[in-house]
Amino acid sequence: MVVKLILKKNTYFDSVSLMALTTKVNQINDVEQAFVAMATEMNKGVLANVGLLLPEVQTANSGDLFIVVKAASEEVCEAALAKVEVLLKGDDKAATGLGASVKKHVTLKSALKHAPDANLAVISVPGEFAKREALAALNNDLHVLMFSDNVSLADEVELKTFAHEKGLLMMGPDCGTAIINHVGLCFANKVRPGSIGIVGASGTGSQEVAARIHDFGGGISQLLGTGGRDLSAEVGGIMMLDGLRALEADPATEVILIVSKPAAKSVEAKVLELVQSFSKPVVVCLLGGEEAPVVAAGAHFAKTTKEAALQAVVLAGIDEGTINKRALNLSLIEEIKAKLLPEQKYIRGLFCGGTLCEEAMMLVRESHSQVYSNIAKKPEQRLVDINRSQQHTFIDFGDDDFTNGRPHPMIDPSSRIERLLKEADDPEVGVIILDFVIGFGSHEDPVGVTLPAIIEAKQKAAARGQHLEILGYVLGTDLDTPKLSEQVDKLASAGVTISSSSQNTGLLASGFVSKGE
Repeated sequence: MVVKLILKKNTYFDSVSLMALTTKVNQINDVEQAFVAMATEMNKGVLANVGLLLPEVQTANSGDLFIVVKAASEEVCEAALAKVEVLLKGDDKAATGLGASVKKHVTLKSALKHAPDANLAVISVPGEFAKREALAALNNDLHVLMFSDNVSLADEVELKTFAHEKGLLMMGPDCGTAIINHVGLCFANKVRPGSIGIVGASGTGSQEVAARIHDFGGGISQLLGTGGRDLSAEVGGIMMLDGLRALEADPATEVILIVSKPAAKSVEAKVLELVQSFSKPVVVCLLGGEEAPVVAAGAHFAKTTKEAALQAVVLAGIDEGTINKRALNLSLIEEIKAKLLPEQKYIRGLFCGGTLCEEAMMLVRESHSQVYSNIAKKPEQRLVDINRSQQHTFIDFGDDDFTNGRPHPMIDPSSRIERLLKEADDPEVGVIILDFVIGFGSHEDPVGVTLPAIIEAKQKAAARGQHLEILGYVLGTDLDTPKLSEQVDKLASAGVTISSSSQNTGLLASGFVSKGE
């Protein structure tokens, strides 16, 4: 094997672009491993773990860009490095996956000079620099969407308090999804315009309700992200409250939908107190939340994301009788149960989307005990070792445990593919759940890159006389690229059972392994 390096001093690119670029280079034939990243301490640590921390990178500064390629020959290395150079210098569409030409500006000041009417900045820099850039944007009266993570709670509170005082939105840190004036930012799906506004403290949760609203015939006015910690007691829901006020004032929004993983009770109370004063109907989906306080606030309670989307479109004026609700296929559950041997009693959920993982896990817990996860809130339900499953296991591969120094699995699903093959070796596993998130920002063919491993996993089980049920869910719409129908057809052709929603995914998996409980 040959290892080649290019180090570019004082050359910055945002992490989203570099993650996408790294994924493309790793797909080149005979490239064993490639990294294109900033020389932060975290990224140096990743290189050290795989034996690729060259001396030049070790002494580089966090503002330096490195390109490391390990390949079968010098020629392959050189070709891969040349492709990276082309993508970095000129072909922004290929490098970032944005689908349009992008003008580069080295500083915020330069960008504002060339786009003086801009009113929103998307920040995707290493966490140590994110606060500085956000303050610069806010001081220039720009709303902020901060994709960056690894920002302290204290800095998050300071930024959001400052933005609130200036009447600006501060979405994030770790905000992965937004649709502003029908433009998708970071990870987003293409949905029709409409009258339903969403504020979400979860990225894939927001994508899921938006996709279901589209599927049910509705449309989106705005989708505002808050960042995953916004509804914690420490942050206090600053962005959630400001986002809700913005939608209440927005003339294009007629129905408001809130979606989040479980919220701190004190923050939930503040949110519901504000909602009680609104003139517009509000649907509240706080996974694992209670119905009584939501109803007492005059809002509409939804236990699941699918229920939330359905309520929102009906409130927006769509005749419920005309909606295809994608009912749960009860006969399918019995069919799959009959295929599984008595010892095949466990579910292994391998998720790219954190809220998709949370929702499926919540629904499975209603019928099964011994459910463990890397994102479980209760200590007794957390995995002892995230690399080893126990009984029913649900893994969010987008959690910081798996993404520190690595691309998000919605961009690069390789870490999940490795785990899929490992889970297929366990004779007690009956069902493996896989979600596939398509659309803006995601992998260009998430199903296609996973299919060989799916086929291998099923073959492993068949060799020991078992049927391994693979349950797949594709989060997207008929307007997305790649096409939703094409992704679903690829899965079906490999013998994968298809779910139509995040809610149905959890219910189907739960039913498949039910042994008469």
